[in-house]
Amino acid sequence: MAATFYVYNLFDEFVLFYPFYALLFVDTGLSTAEISSLLVVWSVTSIVLEVPSGVWADAVSRRALLALAPLLAAVGFALWGMAPSYWVFAVGFVLWGAAGALQSGALEALIYTELDHLGETGRYAAIMGRARAVGTGAAVLSMAVAAPVFAVGGYSLVAAGSVLACVLAAVAALAFPEHRVRPGREGEAANADEEETPEGGYAAILREGLRAARADRSTRRALLLVPAVTALWGALEEYTPLLAIGTGVAAHVVPLLVLLVSVGVAAGGVLAAAGRSFTDREFAALLAFGALTLGAGAVSGVAAGFVALAVAFCVFQMATVLADVRLQESITGPARATVTSLAGLGTEVGAIFVYGGYAAASALTGHAAIFAVSAVPYAVLALVLFLGGSRSRRAETAKVPLGDP
Repeated sequence: MAATFYVYNLFDEFVLFYPFYALLFVDTGLSTAEISSLLVVWSVTSIVLEVPSGVWADAVSRRALLALAPLLAAVGFALWGMAPSYWVFAVGFVLWGAAGALQSGALEALIYTELDHLGETGRYAAIMGRARAVGTGAAVLSMAVAAPVFAVGGYSLVAAGSVLACVLAAVAALAFPEHRVRPGREGEAANADEEETPEGGYAAILREGLRAARADRSTRRALLLVPAVTALWGALEEYTPLLAIGTGVAAHVVPLLVLLVSVGVAAGGVLAAAGRSFTDREFAALLAFGALTLGAGAVSGVAAGFVALAVAFCVFQMATVLADVRLQESITGPARATVTSLAGLGTEVGAIFVYGGYAAASALTGHAAIFAVSAVPYAVLALVLFLGGSRSRRAETAKVPLGDP
């Protein structure tokens, strides 16, 4: 299963359009305002469909949704290559956003459920971390391959390559195992190793997911922790080329600095499993270190500061995987994808706030200052987790009777 997951991530992120879609929009004659409106369409689609798609994943086959998702993106890319125009781009972003929403929640739920079926949930952090590293590497590789492909065949060949990658991802998804049964099926539901598909319709599954999110304190905490850790650095990564330009390096050096950050992100995925047993206080220390290196790298104002920045993004990727692990381990019941999608919704909304805040701040100060200030929320989150961990430890100590070791 792990190998299938890695292959799926590889093809899903190997999108040749990544470095070229903005250029395609400009070459088609779109204004900056029109391009911005398309990005809003993309984000809004993801937000609107995030939770409904998670509920759907709990109601039907998660494997089927993971196969369908890249095919939706493939249709969008094909349309971009064949008939580039504003409204075609908008349709493509709706399809691409829908694809991401279908994957969010369903993917984590399927992987964790299958590991639970095998009695190997302890491998979840390692598998998710490596898969994220594979995805990051595939995105970087696609950018390297896209340039010569574009030189040979222009946007049409770039579109064809993106469609092919999506189709291969869909084929890979069909190889996922899925041990879920409909309630009441004779002989099947009795198998305790298999997760039951929830009874009732869409509304019943949504209610179950919301109930699971509200009822358990550890689930609520994990549900808030995922967007708190993920949204800021995930949005901030989009601005690293602008920060690189601000260091005064030559234009051809900027991609190398951005690549360095991507290497840090990939390393964070690989190293995530090492922190699986972190306590709240150790997790807080990890975030505090990330905040320190982010601030130091940003205020340095030199290209060498990107080494510290890469370390920071490595830490934040580790923290993202570990936050997801905490969420998956806290969820009980059949609405796992729904609850996971609630966390995804929080991340999407948080990212939009970051984009808006960054745009507003850029009118007042430079990129280095914005990156440095962005370290503050992580420092605050680290302090909250540290103090919370200290209170939990004191509470546990107070429960130990006198004379006990």
